Amino acid sequence: MSKNLVLVESPAKAKTINKYLGKEFVVEPTVGHIKNLPKSKLGVDVEKNFEPQFVTIRGKGDVIKKIKTLASKSKNIFIATDPDREGEAIAQDIADILNADSKIQRVLFNEITKSGVQKAMQSPRLIDSNLVSSQRARRVMDRIIGYKMSPFLWKSVIEMSGTALSAGRVQSVALKIICDREVEIEKFIPTEHWSIWAIFTTDKRESFKAKLFSVDGKDVRTQPKPVMTEEDWNEFLKECVAIANEAQASELFERILDKKNFFITNVIKRNTKRNPPAPFITSTLQAEASRRLKMRPKQTMVLAQKLYEGVELGSEGLQGLITYMRTDSTRISEEKISEVRDFIKDSFGSNYLPETPNNHEKKNKANVQDAHEAIRPTSLKYSPEFVKKFLDNKSYKLYELIWRRFIASQMNPAILETTVVEITSDEFLFKAFGSAVKFNGFMQIYEEIIEQKENAEEKEEYRNETIPLGLEKNQKLSLDELKKTQHFTKPPARFTESSLIKELESKGIGRPSTYSLIVGTIQDRKYVDQVDRKIIPTKLGKEVNKILVKHFPNIINEDFTASMEGELDQIAQGENIYEKVLTDFYEPFSEALKHVEDKIEKIKCDLCGHEMEIKVGRFGRYLACTNYPECKNIKSFKDIYAQNQEPEYTGETCEKCGARTVYRNGKFGRFIGCERYPDCDFVKNISLGVKCPKCGEGSVVERKSKRNKIFYGCSRYPDCDFVSWYKPVPQACPNNDSDYMEQRYSAKKGNYLKCPVCSEELMPEEVEEVEES
Repeated sequence: MSKNLVLVESPAKAKTINKYLGKEFVVEPTVGHIKNLPKSKLGVDVEKNFEPQFVTIRGKGDVIKKIKTLASKSKNIFIATDPDREGEAIAQDIADILNADSKIQRVLFNEITKSGVQKAMQSPRLIDSNLVSSQRARRVMDRIIGYKMSPFLWKSVIEMSGTALSAGRVQSVALKIICDREVEIEKFIPTEHWSIWAIFTTDKRESFKAKLFSVDGKDVRTQPKPVMTEEDWNEFLKECVAIANEAQASELFERILDKKNFFITNVIKRNTKRNPPAPFITSTLQAEASRRLKMRPKQTMVLAQKLYEGVELGSEGLQGLITYMRTDSTRISEEKISEVRDFIKDSFGSNYLPETPNNHEKKNKANVQDAHEAIRPTSLKYSPEFVKKFLDNKSYKLYELIWRRFIASQMNPAILETTVVEITSDEFLFKAFGSAVKFNGFMQIYEEIIEQKENAEEKEEYRNETIPLGLEKNQKLSLDELKKTQHFTKPPARFTESSLIKELESKGIGRPSTYSLIVGTIQDRKYVDQVDRKIIPTKLGKEVNKILVKHFPNIINEDFTASMEGELDQIAQGENIYEKVLTDFYEPFSEALKHVEDKIEKIKCDLCGHEMEIKVGRFGRYLACTNYPECKNIKSFKDIYAQNQEPEYTGETCEKCGARTVYRNGKFGRFIGCERYPDCDFVKNISLGVKCPKCGEGSVVERKSKRNKIFYGCSRYPDCDFVSWYKPVPQACPNNDSDYMEQRYSAKKGNYLKCPVCSEELMPEEVEEVEES
């Protein structure tokens, strides 16, 4: 009897779904895409309506053969790849290969649970050609930009990098945004200003702090610009009081000290609502996981994928724990709204439940793909406490974050009582601010962390956690302490991964499925570094951005990229067509290419003088002489990079010929060699200053494994086979159990040293103390 075939992307997903469908179905994974554009050429016929030339991905032959065999024996074929544009395109590739349209149907699993799978199987549809066209257009546009623009980078900054550089429609704009922020920071001129604050005491000896708010009815404000003309400054002073330097602060300070009587002239209390956050969408999940859990966007998506595809829950078996994690919709199904409202009422009480469900859907839904719901737990039965023993620590923390955010999104707002106390003495007005939680609402389950804004430290300095109870108008206060404090305005903050994702989303750049890829790509390409979680452009990144913005200003900008995203969305919605969108993009782009083509200096062959061209081989891109076969000169990017680098001298001399020695990089890591190589072949390993603990004769050196992972071994290998994955440090164990310790790291402790014998641990500050003593 023929069965029904269900095709999904991953083995984990196949295993979970197979559990729910029973013996009448065969569930088979494709393991991702089965077709792609070719690596060695453009793969797009721009003269023939931008027809893509997709080829089967290397290594997918066996997968295709298997699904063809299964399909030929199946009654029906259900393609259940991920419910987004990428999944739709994979579905179309599968359909093209199987060539069995009459048997093929498309199903979407927004959640991989028994009810979710059964519901999806009851409402199959045809493959959405609009979504496929939208994905194809995005892929082709990205390929054209990357393929046509990258050579300008290779030829322009090849001496700065040992690898082929890349440009991209979205990644290059993300780099531009980061570089633009860095320019703002570099040009920023700090503005000095001062503040005056006082500590007042009641007759009951209760004290609180207040900031000088106005003088003679004029507000005390920071000077608005670093540089002002005298005329502008005088106009500013007509409306405000600026304490721009220490002299002005001291003059006001002395005048206030002369005052004897301070009275409360007003006590203002008002309630403010803090509304619950919306359930997670892809961008907010990545941003919040980065901020709270210190997770990289890519790591967040990998963990979320596992939670979506299914986790083994003991006697419960395989269960998908969250809905599909690539979405920009905050919509929640009515069924789940009802379920979560019952949960809130039973768990927290009626006062935490709003009269009607909270609606977090965006009013302007122009850029929102509403195909499926927000990211939420699939069942409230599987609480964080229930699943904790079945999840690793990071997966648990991410699931708990998603769970709490979803519950909080349907709870009542928190009510905060804000108190403002005004204290006056003649022309001087001080204000004290305090707030208290009157009703915690959604904060009962979801602790809200407010991101600190620029120059927020000064404002927080004057905010009281509590204001004394019973303060009344006309109440006399004692001036207990008066202080003046210097401040400087701060430059714009550098982006974190979290804030960069928010920036891209706010500008309409990229889509849920691409955010982690964008952030990861610019880091992998060495265009940016992360220091203390701040994203900083590298020298290479700045140079790449400079070249791209100079030569392609109309392509590498936020407005163009956002408008292209909009047009791609129009294709998905059936409001535009593939050929028109790509033509609208390609015509100005090709003009820009022609305009700059002759401006880039050609790379000449150092053997015959002909131009070198970029080719793609088994091991990546390289330069080859156009005079082939007469000239067979080729150069790797690493060779050109090496030629342009200054040697890194060790300060020592060669033991063979007396010349200087330099640091070099080889197959097994860094080593020391003679600068006269190949005339002199002297080499030696770089010692870590630790004698081999096994043989006592050699020294410990750094090596690289076949998989390019660093480890440490004896310089006398293969005569001595000592190895360690941890870096030995020439620091004796405090207990005298070892002449060296190993460098370790953990998220909780940071960097520390550990004895390989007795496991004694030393923190960095303890190492300094040992060295000093």
